[in-house]
Amino acid sequence: MTSASNPIRILSVDDHPLILKGIASLINAEADMKLIAEAAGGPEAIEKFRLHRPDVTLMDLQMPDLSGTETITQIRNEFPEARIVVLTTYTGDAQVLKALKAGARAYVLKGHVHRELLEIIRAVHAGQKRIPPDIAAQLAEHAADDALSARELQVLRLIAAGNSNKRIASQLAIGEATVKSHVTNILSKLGANDRTHAVTLALKRGIVDL
Repeated sequence: MTSASNPIRILSVDDHPLILKGIASLINAEADMKLIAEAAGGPEAIEKFRLHRPDVTLMDLQMPDLSGTETITQIRNEFPEARIVVLTTYTGDAQVLKALKAGARAYVLKGHVHRELLEIIRAVHAGQKRIPPDIAAQLAEHAADDALSARELQVLRLIAAGNSNKRIASQLAIGEATVKSHVTNILSKLGANDRTHAVTLALKRGIVDL
């Protein structure tokens, strides 16, 4: 049971000072919560976690030094009971799935912070998991999709970077016909009309990033 004398201890991780400031003001207004530490990146978050052992950690996904997903993985490898809430602007189902597989227990969009965050912190602290309905719907929509292979992901990233099939073949040391075959598979699996459409869909879903 949490109370003013036994508050939920929170670590907040984000590389944007304004986001950290906004979260701090939200949490500090609550009698049953206490912000015990902040971190501006992955390596610092891991250090702060070791030092403070927070009850709940709020984790940004897009950070320059170590991604939120990689940071979650490292923290959970060391502290399997860590309760981590992802706080992000990204709604892509692939991004969500990666975070959940890494061990995140909830997913909150930054645009919904004022409405949802405090209730989700309490829920996660109580042992629950939370995914917003719109994100859950996206996960369900793509649950039966064929996943891209490692090689198809490589090809897709190179397409996203603006490379032609010939250049991709050269970079991966494979035949151009093989690249074309991979591109055909990528379009089919993503339900895309062409290469540009495939990149747009992949970026939106968080399968690749630029």
